[in-house]
Amino acid sequence: MHFDVIIAGCGPTGAMLAAELRLHDVRVLVLEKETEPPSFVRIVGLHIRSIELMAMRGLLERILERGRRRPAGAYFAAIDKPAPEGLDSPYAYLLGIPQPVIVRVLEDHAVELGAQVRHGRAVVGFAQDDDGVTVELADGERLRSRYLVGCDGGRSTVRKLLGVGFPGEPSRNETLMGEIAVGAPQDEIAAKVSELRETDRRFSLAPAGVGVYRVVVPAAGVSDRAAPPTLEDFRRQLRAVAGTDFGVHSPRWLSRFGDATRLAERYRVGRVLLAGDAAHIHPPIGGQGLNLGVQDAVNLGWKLAAQVRGWAPETLLDTYHAERHPVAEDVLDNTRAQMELLSAEPGPRAVRRLLTELMDFEEVNRHLVEKITAIGIRYDFGAGPDLLGRRLPDIDLKEGRLYGLLRRGRGLLLDRTGRLSVGGWSDRVDHLADPTAALDAPCVLLRPDGHVAWIGDDQRDLDDHLSRWFGRPVDRSQV
Repeated sequence: MHFDVIIAGCGPTGAMLAAELRLHDVRVLVLEKETEPPSFVRIVGLHIRSIELMAMRGLLERILERGRRRPAGAYFAAIDKPAPEGLDSPYAYLLGIPQPVIVRVLEDHAVELGAQVRHGRAVVGFAQDDDGVTVELADGERLRSRYLVGCDGGRSTVRKLLGVGFPGEPSRNETLMGEIAVGAPQDEIAAKVSELRETDRRFSLAPAGVGVYRVVVPAAGVSDRAAPPTLEDFRRQLRAVAGTDFGVHSPRWLSRFGDATRLAERYRVGRVLLAGDAAHIHPPIGGQGLNLGVQDAVNLGWKLAAQVRGWAPETLLDTYHAERHPVAEDVLDNTRAQMELLSAEPGPRAVRRLLTELMDFEEVNRHLVEKITAIGIRYDFGAGPDLLGRRLPDIDLKEGRLYGLLRRGRGLLLDRTGRLSVGGWSDRVDHLADPTAALDAPCVLLRPDGHVAWIGDDQRDLDDHLSRWFGRPVDRSQV
């Protein structure tokens, strides 16, 4: 085998997955078909859970210095409501960052950990057998690995060759977006935007620098072209929607996006898996796409590493689909709902007004914010307290903050009794005895992704759950 895992695609999902695998010394190769970053610089938002994951892996400081913090809130269908008080995270904000920058940070992180990344190398075929996967590149080279993961976007070659269904809805609406210099006076722009936003929520002009605006305007139809739109396309649509083109000129970047919504039927077929946009696509409303992919990577990374290293319980890798597929279903549904609420039709506008009133109730607002930011996710680990299956926030411990103890991608036992042991699992799970922590539980076992896998104080019960998530213990007498 040349590699343990080959990853097709070095976007945020592929780069994050490579880094997660390297935490466990997995031999990783990332193949990216593009030789250069995209010409347009779209700003993306990291939501609370993704920011937590960056803190968990020691990446937050280098990302913060390249991004811009914004207040949490106004996520759901861009309804202007502040986030509720007391969100359960020290990272309760939105971090805006150029997509090429976050990709570069994550790729550099993976390379620092030992991953190989090759640009200008496109996967065009593969064949899997009982022992591994043979991957064919566009130049005819063939590589051998134990597993292949498709992180190659919504038009994923890996997914298509794998024959996995991608049901859903095609684009019905298309939107133009870009950053463009504007010649019209600022007060004229503000008045026109205020007027149009009353009836068309898909339209906006927002300042993005001196004399430059981020322009979002509905397109005339749906295009199959992969190429970005032209400045003349923007002028034409601005005149059609606003009655003026605002004197736009000198674009920084121009792009288009649709509202296609699709979800892969399976995330795994044998030794080939899917993650990120290769597994799910949806409209960008609410800014969940990049976040969903990064969170896929953190869920999958330690499980695939366990499979490669030989200690994974029999069904561990299948929990990737079982846990992440329902999360994607929920994201697709909430983006469908948000898109309906942007409609200029009387019915959706009436529903939007009603929801705006309902969001004045803290419980409603909190539910929607936790849904969009992914801090409300609870995986189904069976019966137990509400905390079971949820992520644990970055709480203070006497040794420092919790997430600082998860940087190696290992499990962690927080033992408030001081009587428990991780025994034969100490090569995979760390043990912190008697932590000073605000936990409403005696002891907590955390998976490498920060989700609570067990709560209790009984050693025998703990051993059962260590076996469930971390495989058989090492017999130290045989070492």
